[in-house]
Amino acid sequence: MPAFRQVGEKQLPNPVLCMSWSPKRDLIALANTTGELLLHRLASFQRVWSLPPVDCTGKEISALAWRPDGKILAFSLRDTKQVVLCGVEKAEILHVFPMQNPVTCMHWMEVTEESSALNSFYNSEDESKLFLPKLPTLPKSYSTTSKIFSEEKSDEIMNLLGEVRLNILVLGGDSGFVELYAYGMYKIATLTEVSGTCRSLSLSSDLKSLSVITEVRSADNNPEICYIQLDTGLLSDCLPEVTRMARKFTHISTLLQYLHLSLTCMCEAWEDILMQMDLRLTKFVQEKNTSTQVQDEFLELLLWGQSSPELQALLMNQLTVKGLKKLGQSIESSYSSIQKLVISHLQSGSEALLYHLSEVKGMSLWKQKFEPLGLDSEAIEGAITAVGSFSLKANELLQVIDKSMKNFKAFFRWLYVAMLRMCEEHVPPELNKMTQKDIAFVADFLSEHFSENEELFDRKGKYFNVERVGQYLKDEDDDLVSPPNTKGNQWLKFLQESTHLKESPLLFPSYPQKSLHFVKRMMESVIEECLQKPAEVIGKSVKQSILLPLYTVSESSENTPRLFEFPSLWNDKKAKMHYVLFCMPEISPSKLYLLRKPTDPNRHVPNSVMSIDLSHHLDGADDDDAEAPPNYVYSCLDARFYDDEMLTVVLQGSEEQNKSRVLAQVPLASAMSSKIEFKWEPNMRLDQQSSTIPCQSLVLGNQWRELESMKAQFVAVNGIRKVACVLSANLRHIRVFEMDVEDEDDEGAESQNTSADQDALDSTMSSAGQGREERAEADDEAGGQRGDVLQNTEERLESEEALEFS
Repeated sequence: MPAFRQVGEKQLPNPVLCMSWSPKRDLIALANTTGELLLHRLASFQRVWSLPPVDCTGKEISALAWRPDGKILAFSLRDTKQVVLCGVEKAEILHVFPMQNPVTCMHWMEVTEESSALNSFYNSEDESKLFLPKLPTLPKSYSTTSKIFSEEKSDEIMNLLGEVRLNILVLGGDSGFVELYAYGMYKIATLTEVSGTCRSLSLSSDLKSLSVITEVRSADNNPEICYIQLDTGLLSDCLPEVTRMARKFTHISTLLQYLHLSLTCMCEAWEDILMQMDLRLTKFVQEKNTSTQVQDEFLELLLWGQSSPELQALLMNQLTVKGLKKLGQSIESSYSSIQKLVISHLQSGSEALLYHLSEVKGMSLWKQKFEPLGLDSEAIEGAITAVGSFSLKANELLQVIDKSMKNFKAFFRWLYVAMLRMCEEHVPPELNKMTQKDIAFVADFLSEHFSENEELFDRKGKYFNVERVGQYLKDEDDDLVSPPNTKGNQWLKFLQESTHLKESPLLFPSYPQKSLHFVKRMMESVIEECLQKPAEVIGKSVKQSILLPLYTVSESSENTPRLFEFPSLWNDKKAKMHYVLFCMPEISPSKLYLLRKPTDPNRHVPNSVMSIDLSHHLDGADDDDAEAPPNYVYSCLDARFYDDEMLTVVLQGSEEQNKSRVLAQVPLASAMSSKIEFKWEPNMRLDQQSSTIPCQSLVLGNQWRELESMKAQFVAVNGIRKVACVLSANLRHIRVFEMDVEDEDDEGAESQNTSADQDALDSTMSSAGQGREERAEADDEAGGQRGDVLQNTEERLESEEALEFS
């Protein structure tokens, strides 16, 4: 009997384009043609959750990658050129960033190298928590707040950063596009040494090299598959410095997003004020048949205590005393929300930004360590100054809000009293007294907020301006219409008279004519420039060490899905080797080829290419099946590295065998221990010299299983969890296998030793996904019914082929 067993099978309603196993748990992520991302659990292939495509992201998922701790899933969107980080626990979109090119493949690796400098950094990483208050979470009532900051008790930034140990998300795309992102967020390298479209890539765990499989157009315009090894020695040599810099810049990137979302919440609170007043005043203005303006109507009531019939009708019928009270409370609440957001969010975020940028400046002054990475102390000083200016502008807005609230309260108190008098109701004595100052506040409110001067605030069809605060929240380059009055400010007078202080780097410029949005965008661009420079410097340090053309792709294979990356790459951490696994169906369909290169480009190892003959794998068939012909010929459809010592392959029989499909495990020990050197002719592709490649035939014993009633085509595996998932040629029929059932006892012991946080996450996902699973079952049932038809069709086709070739 085979050493692996089927544990799940499903017919899916939509074709699957990507599938990838979690590195830590028995979870597999699937992306289908509708742009939906699905997460399934191994047990009975149950759906945990599904993430439908949303308007702000896209519908064509082109690649998947798991963060090494299994808590975050990255996927790329071809149509909108974006990369999305999704929280696995609750299917939340945590972070989205744009790309210049569509991403065709991705790989997320974790650095395994250790050093005393790294260990000391790991231990001191949490120092910022001693000096900085925890950032308050953003209000949940607003629609645009990101999921990162919505959990009451989560440490927002650390939640996204994960463990302190450096992990890098590598992205590849068209036109030689390759970028490296530390912690999946901060770009640390943009590479320029790659040509063609990236099909697969793998960064070695020691950071010494990056292996890339690309597809380029040859001289005769045929697609040609090449292997490229890039020397990333600078990352390896400066690993402690890269880790420290990436950690800080990822903090800074997340803080910028936090400030952006805080400002968005403020704008939404501001829109609440505008809508509340507009709703009350629009009907009044539309029905008014007098030529006087709204402002004049209220001024007349203020000065003479008399109101026009239209104003009286508005106040008594539409607004009412009770409605006025409610409106006043609602607008005051919106003002308070903006004030709180400025104090607790903008100022806290700015302080945290200044802290982290100051630490980065200290790093940049250590030129021996950090100058090779492109840290520029002058650029970072400019970023610190920009954050200071933003903090000053936020403080200025606080003062403006304070003054506006005084005017607003005075106006509503006066109007409340006026309406009580119109109703001939009793006016409380404490409200009946109005000082000259109160009258001035009301007049200020009327002149500012009911002006119909279009130059002040272009709000077509709207009748209420909240100009003084609103001008700060406008996302435009125009100067402030009503800049703050600085007359009599002793500090500004002192600065103007002290010429030596005007240009002092110790003082942050205040930009008195500009809005908060303008200063924020300026700050973001300055910081972005700081963040980009190391990526350019590190990218230029990466050089191509090897370029090996492997084989040409036939035009007939152009229509096969490219999202299942084959050739596939494997990074052997123990042996510090890169392995490239591929087959050349035009030359020898029954052979697998294995190319081996050291991860260190400076380490000389003879060219090692080995072919594995899979055509006679049934030689070791069970004795029970005595009638089985011993020499069946099989060709390879797909293959993946199961672990350091094993391959998982999907094979197809010849027409005489009715093109039956087989799932098999291929041991690599003999192929990897082979010392036969292959003399690679440098001016020839590998397929042109395939006859001289050393070959080994393998006998698999019981390490195979026939896949009945299924036209299997692709496979995804996880050797750590000992699981495999097979997908049919029509991309809708899936089977899941446990690969090492005889090791169940060991597996159980291993699962008992898993960390507590993994178990907690599993249970949280189970409870959070339970409702989704129930809803998903109905979808799967409908898909299964459609799939049953597909399966029956598949079985009918196979039986027809059997009749045809018998």
